[in-house]
Amino acid sequence: MFNARVANELGAGNPRAARISVYAVMTLTVLEAIMISSTLFACQHVFGYIFSNEKDVVDYVTNMAPLLCLSVILDSLHVVLSGIVRGCGWQKVGAYVNLVAFYLCGIPIAAALGFWVQLRGKGLWIGIQIGAFCQTALLTLITSCTN
Repeated sequence: MFNARVANELGAGNPRAARISVYAVMTLTVLEAIMISSTLFACQHVFGYIFSNEKDVVDYVTNMAPLLCLSVILDSLHVVLSGIVRGCGWQKVGAYVNLVAFYLCGIPIAAALGFWVQLRGKGLWIGIQIGAFCQTALLTLITSCTN
């Protein structure tokens, strides 16, 4: 429960300890995301066999593997950054960031790519990843501007 650690340090009047905790968890998160994504990317040609033995399914999963790797990285980062925002007591800010990133940016782009541009599942996933990138970027901006 990282957000509790940040909240406890801030509540105790130790902003320096809270900042060190943020640096530590972000370093661990980046390392973990890179390891998992690298493993998934390296295994992308055999990863599809978990789901099916059909060649078309395996090829589609192989084609989608880079998006899965990006998803792992972005999800790891925005979960930690959301915890930082909650730990600072800015739940409303996190809700607004989520609203803007996904409902005003990610979902419309996903719908356009998936249905209008005819990218189907890949377009839907690209749009959601754009929303996740927007959320991560906004939360990174908020966290980095926090004193």
